[in-house]
Amino acid sequence: MSSLLDKKEEDWERLSEAEAPVINYQNCSWQKTAGLLFSEYICLAIMSFPWSYSVLGLVPGLIITAGISLICLYTGCIITDYCITYPGITSVCDVGQHIFWNSRTVWYLTAVAFILNNTLISALHVLVGAKYFSTISDNYAGQSGTICQIVFAVVSAVICFLFSLPRTFSSMSGVAYVSAITMFVSVVLSMSFAGVQDHPAGFDGTPVEWNLWPAKGTTYVQGMSAMLNIVYTFVGQITYPSFISQMKRPRDFKKALWVVTVCELITFALAGSIVYVYVGNKYMTAPAFGSLVGNYKKIAYSFALPTILFLGSLYSNVTSQWFFLIIFKEGDKNREDHTVLGWSVWIGLNGLIWVVAFIIAEVIPFFSDLLSLMSSLFDCWFGFVFWGVAYFRLKKHHNPGVSFVELFKTSVWWVKLEFIANVILIIMGLYILGPGLYATIQSIVLSYQSGLYGSVFECTPSTV
Repeated sequence: MSSLLDKKEEDWERLSEAEAPVINYQNCSWQKTAGLLFSEYICLAIMSFPWSYSVLGLVPGLIITAGISLICLYTGCIITDYCITYPGITSVCDVGQHIFWNSRTVWYLTAVAFILNNTLISALHVLVGAKYFSTISDNYAGQSGTICQIVFAVVSAVICFLFSLPRTFSSMSGVAYVSAITMFVSVVLSMSFAGVQDHPAGFDGTPVEWNLWPAKGTTYVQGMSAMLNIVYTFVGQITYPSFISQMKRPRDFKKALWVVTVCELITFALAGSIVYVYVGNKYMTAPAFGSLVGNYKKIAYSFALPTILFLGSLYSNVTSQWFFLIIFKEGDKNREDHTVLGWSVWIGLNGLIWVVAFIIAEVIPFFSDLLSLMSSLFDCWFGFVFWGVAYFRLKKHHNPGVSFVELFKTSVWWVKLEFIANVILIIMGLYILGPGLYATIQSIVLSYQSGLYGSVFECTPSTV
């Protein structure tokens, strides 16, 4: 295994110096990959952590945040080892096929989930971008001269499309760092403004209160929704095999993973805790920008704009690259050089994805809950089950002909603990699939009953 990997890396180091193609798909350093991961995790979803903590209580919220971050770090290490062991893997679809006995059916099923997941995330950023532009321009419903929300959605989709056009992950890393840094500034400003403002938005004289533990009367659906909100923010492993496949040295992915995990855990925990304590239960909104008053909200929210526009572009780019590298095989001039056909197909793929994302965002009135529904269906696999199974597949690879029972019996104690941990990982994924679906469906039902859903291609402005 080691010699195969070293040979692969030596080949690409040689190519990068003398024979590398014009468009080199394996030239991403771990520092650039860290930028992509930072942009994926230091994102708008951080500002929903205060809401999760308001439902779960501060102590359970912090425990769940720390636990899920460690699980994602561990599964990321499994993914790295798996991609190193099987260097032909270029996407999560290949992983799905490989871990489930090389089943082509699983490849297609994983591909459908992969495309849906990424396109829905892109669609979400069309809506979030439109909401930002309405908020920052004071484009509120009921005012004279309001601008139709669809106009802002079109603007968001076009900008996101332009951001998604670079052909390699390496060339996207610079903007990724800008996205992550500005979002971090937005989070820091939000924490500061929550503390210095006289009172939260919507203040009616009722004192700000916060809880260490869940408030009395918190339902299972509420608690599960809050927990899943944290889980879904961390579950980004769907992109890891794609990122690893374009690295100069795939084994260095763990360096990027460690750096990002430490930073994201600190950021998530501090943002969730500080904003929650200053805003409290009664005045909490998701995202928490809505709990800031006046210009505080606009200033903090504006620093999130690069993330709002870039993250959807990153997921669109991952999907477009997956299609593009299937259409044009390795060695094809259209894949590795600047040709009219290559760029036409590339631009067409990205354009198609953003047209579909825009239509989905505008046609489905319960889109936010649909996204939660898709997350319940897909993230249990991409965040937990796949990597528990991958661990056992790696064990069989390194110990051919030995049963799992025999492996467990003859292993040292810490390997036995790892066996048990991966069984629990699989069970956790399946648990999230069941109750996660239940909680999301209940949320959709309750929202319909409350008349919270709009209509198709709704023009009424929506703001934070």
